[in-house]
Amino acid sequence: MGEIGAPPSSPEQWLDYLKGKLSAQQARARIFGDYYDGHHQRMLFAQSKYQSEFAEVFDRWSDNFCGLVIDSVNERMAVDGFRMTDEPEADKAARRIWQRNFMDAESASGHLDAMIQGAAYVVVWADEDGEPTITVESAETTVIQLKAGSRREVEAAAKFFVDDWGREHCTLWLRDAVCTGGPTLAGYRVETTKPNPLGVVPVVPLHNRSRLVGEPLSDLSPIIPIQNAVNKVTADSLVASEYAAWPQRYVTGLEIQEDENGRPKEPFRVAVDKLLQAEDPAATFGQFAAADLSNYVALVDMLTVHLASIARVPFHYMMKGGQVPSGDSITSAEAGLIAKVRERMLHFGESWERTLRLAFLVKHDRKRAEAFEAEVMWRDPEKRTEAQHVDALLKLQMLNVPKQQLWLDAGYTPQLIERFQRLLEQEAKAAMEMADRYMSQADKASMAQSVPAADAAEKAARKPPRGNSDNAAREMGE
Repeated sequence: MGEIGAPPSSPEQWLDYLKGKLSAQQARARIFGDYYDGHHQRMLFAQSKYQSEFAEVFDRWSDNFCGLVIDSVNERMAVDGFRMTDEPEADKAARRIWQRNFMDAESASGHLDAMIQGAAYVVVWADEDGEPTITVESAETTVIQLKAGSRREVEAAAKFFVDDWGREHCTLWLRDAVCTGGPTLAGYRVETTKPNPLGVVPVVPLHNRSRLVGEPLSDLSPIIPIQNAVNKVTADSLVASEYAAWPQRYVTGLEIQEDENGRPKEPFRVAVDKLLQAEDPAATFGQFAAADLSNYVALVDMLTVHLASIARVPFHYMMKGGQVPSGDSITSAEAGLIAKVRERMLHFGESWERTLRLAFLVKHDRKRAEAFEAEVMWRDPEKRTEAQHVDALLKLQMLNVPKQQLWLDAGYTPQLIERFQRLLEQEAKAAMEMADRYMSQADKASMAQSVPAADAAEKAARKPPRGNSDNAAREMGE
């Protein structure tokens, strides 16, 4: 790779370096992915004998809250559109690019992987027709290198993947070139090199909980230790319930019989329909007390409360007794979750704005490609009853909030709002045609006379005050 400490200087060196970086990234990403899927390591704290005895019982079992932690946030995040300019309406060209690349579904997958594994990546390029293509890539296949001293500018990026026939491929993006190739015994080779017409690396990171230093964090990082403890305690309770399902009995005062090898023989074949009896009047029978599993339940409850507090998941999601809150109570209970969702929207929104600017750069639209005032139009993450929501909107209308904004706050998409406006225009046109058809001549004349009067009143209202100089002019006879 050249001098010690020197950055890569050739595409081959970049591929070798980024492949090594991806290997470390893959190890972390797969651990978090397994926990989300419920395929994480079971019986983590069990002794070897315990594992050998119950490995089959718990091989396919897990009590998994990791999926709930991620899904409770992801299901509340949806992109409705973009404002690329100062116009209040959603940008139609941006929405067309978004829909053309199936990004309603792909963006949700990107959010999901970013929260699970800490990062996902978005690649922007041009298809054969010159139209922008947007693909969302996993942290298990794609890796980036930021420019030294920068937290945002990507210096190089690469994607490594294996096709259905087992062949490994790689793509390297640099600011001035795009290279493709594959592995060799000595490292990676570059087979094709093409110029990069964009002049920037067209890969945008979707970083989750990005800090000023260090790698982006998975939402499961603080959850995994508690999840392991929940699995361990629950497994113990299941084993205890197995043994407690058949209470242990004992007998005293009975002579112990032995076999020919000197081993004690079982005096009774205990079963549900068997009656124990002995001829010796000194023999007594008894039964050990049943195992108390409430201690396990209390411990699991405590762990799930800790898990919900750390993950900011509402406690009623765990269904721990009582009734599900409603009204103002549920709003208060979900305040932490909503704040968490809005925080994710803030960081992911920056990445999607950058993605759309790159897409317009592909289309040679310099104005939108440099629209740093662009913003994402997110769907409202808060869940409210229809009556509460409409009542709040009616109160906002009394404050003269524009109708379009009220429609957006009501949860209607920009496409539906455009349709509403067309429908309202059609209704107004139809009303005018009906009035023209059935209105009497006198009413039409009255309306015609009232329109100029209204115009004159409006002009007078808009006319600026004439001030003191006008008073002086009147006195002079003007």
